[in-house]
Amino acid sequence: MTAATATSIVFEPARRVRAIGVSEILRITDHANALKRAGRPAIVLGAGEPDFDTPQNVRDAAVQAIGRGDTRYTVLDGSPAMKAAVQLKFRRDNALDFALDEISVSAGAKQVIFNALMASLDPGDEVILPAPYWTSYADIVQICGGVPVPVAGTEANGFRLDAAQLEAAITPRTRWLFLNSPSNPSGAAYSADQLKPLCEVLLRHPQVWVLADDIYEHILYDGLAFATPAAVEPRLRERTLTVNGVSKAYAMTGWRVGYGAGPRALIAAMAVVQSQTTSCPSSVSQAAAIEALTGPQDIVAERCADFQARRDFVVAALNRAPGLRCRLPEGAFYTFASCAGVLGRHTHGGMLLRSDSDFCRYLLQDFEVAVVPGSVFGLAPYFRISYATSMAQLREACERIQAACEALE
Repeated sequence: MTAATATSIVFEPARRVRAIGVSEILRITDHANALKRAGRPAIVLGAGEPDFDTPQNVRDAAVQAIGRGDTRYTVLDGSPAMKAAVQLKFRRDNALDFALDEISVSAGAKQVIFNALMASLDPGDEVILPAPYWTSYADIVQICGGVPVPVAGTEANGFRLDAAQLEAAITPRTRWLFLNSPSNPSGAAYSADQLKPLCEVLLRHPQVWVLADDIYEHILYDGLAFATPAAVEPRLRERTLTVNGVSKAYAMTGWRVGYGAGPRALIAAMAVVQSQTTSCPSSVSQAAAIEALTGPQDIVAERCADFQARRDFVVAALNRAPGLRCRLPEGAFYTFASCAGVLGRHTHGGMLLRSDSDFCRYLLQDFEVAVVPGSVFGLAPYFRISYATSMAQLREACERIQAACEALE
């Protein structure tokens, strides 16, 4: 091969990833962080990451594990001690009883979801995604050969899926329904009474499995009781994968530990996928996660109260901005506000705001506040704010957003 021939070779990505890019959330965050590195006072409200430190007892457990030499491979999909901790958590918090071989532990909840879809989807299988949805859901479905089927929620219904919408979306190719409560990005949560009509629909369609993403379970406000499908309707237990992790409740995003529980056959198939990707999760991270799940839980409620105060502040501030409208989310640490009232207006520099993406670009370029357009999550014209940052930063960011709206012509 000549040098000229060699340099003309162009890499062609596989078809399953050609239409998928790096997360828009990460790109927006990277842009804002580049502004900060350049000395600009940019405020980043894009990341889904608690700003708290990992609790001290959890950090201590990791250090102790290192001291004991617990730094080797563990069982493929979680050590017995880790699975026992997950088993205890489900019994204590959700009244769900799983055997150890019905539990899978991975390098983050995202890997649990990826493993489940890779193990279960055939080309053309459909996955119902209530919109707005976390951006990774649709991309993972496509990588695994499936077809995402977005079903748009309405602001009037709290961005929740209703039974009639679910019934209409199910086809003979439907394999999974995703339910994320509380939701990223909307903060919407389902009560047990709101889940029951969805469960009734699912009971009529036995080919449809349920993936319950409960990662924000412990960030729930105003005394609302948490509900998860397998507990609300036990007849769905044998086709439900309940997914959770330690990243949000315990501020352990970098430790990369997630877990899921469901039928043995599914868990076994997921282990096959994991065996050929990451193998076991980090032994040290598992030791920390065990302490998080089995140790004192007081700090979880304390931090939730802090998040609720931030939620109340941000929602009130956004509703004072001309052209914006924001409902009060039930959980998670996001607001999902409508910017429909500013579309069709011009910036001081003459830019016409045609979409939520335009509005978010305007906020970043002119006022150095990074937020994420709702179109990224499958529903426009909205934008997501993560209020998992200090009150001082939130106060400054909201003042800038209000000023941005007031400056429109």
